[in-house]
Amino acid sequence: MSISKRTLVYLFMVLAALASVVPFIWMLVTSLKTQAESIQIPLTLLPAHPSLQAYGKVMREIPFTDFYVNSLLATFFTVTLQMVIATMAAYGFSRLHFRGRDAVFLVCISILMVPGQAFLIPQFLVVQKLGLVNSITGLVLPGIFSIYATFLLRQFFLAVPKEMEEAALIDGYSYFAIFWRIMLPLIRPGIIACIIINGLWSWNNLMWPLIVNTTTEKLTLPVGLASLSSRAGVEYPLLMAGALMAVIPMLMLFILFQRYFIQGIASAGVKG
Repeated sequence: MSISKRTLVYLFMVLAALASVVPFIWMLVTSLKTQAESIQIPLTLLPAHPSLQAYGKVMREIPFTDFYVNSLLATFFTVTLQMVIATMAAYGFSRLHFRGRDAVFLVCISILMVPGQAFLIPQFLVVQKLGLVNSITGLVLPGIFSIYATFLLRQFFLAVPKEMEEAALIDGYSYFAIFWRIMLPLIRPGIIACIIINGLWSWNNLMWPLIVNTTTEKLTLPVGLASLSSRAGVEYPLLMAGALMAVIPMLMLFILFQRYFIQGIASAGVKG
């Protein structure tokens, strides 16, 4: 690669990095402003008198801690159960031979083409019949089946050489032992990539928690932050303070496991 092309690539990467970081900087700066400063024209970059009042106020306006705990519990249980089900399903679709396997997998993949909103009413009716409205279980149950995670992990299983599985069978390993002791450690990057992607989806999910909860006891953080907006207007420092605190868990998750995430996404399409 010539020096000029390399310079252009680096310049593009720097601009892309800035485009990713600027929203977070703007959120932080706005959360330190007063409401008057946040809506004045022309906009000011830095607050005249930085203040942390918005962070304290958002804790008083809504039960922020309760919403935070609800989001953490819902995300943890949803992603954990997703990985348990998706890894087993992906292993079955990639390694086990049974009648109709490819047809069943094709039907599962076809469901990805259906908008998720089309399932909201049937899911709510099922949850209502089970008496799980206004509960963490009701929040978690519809999200534990992830076709996307199944598809992604299937690609990782297909990339593992069959000779490893055949050698394990000769050594007397059962299919479950092969799955648990050999296959899962080999596809760790794919599992972590799915955890981050589906964790972000569950953490940011607004529609389902809003539908399945008729009281404020089990509401999640996105719904709580949305309630800060009213017909009278939006108090931007308050909203930005809440949003900034809400983004911390997922940001930490990505920072800790970004190496595995990038490796997992890069090798997702590789098939052995």
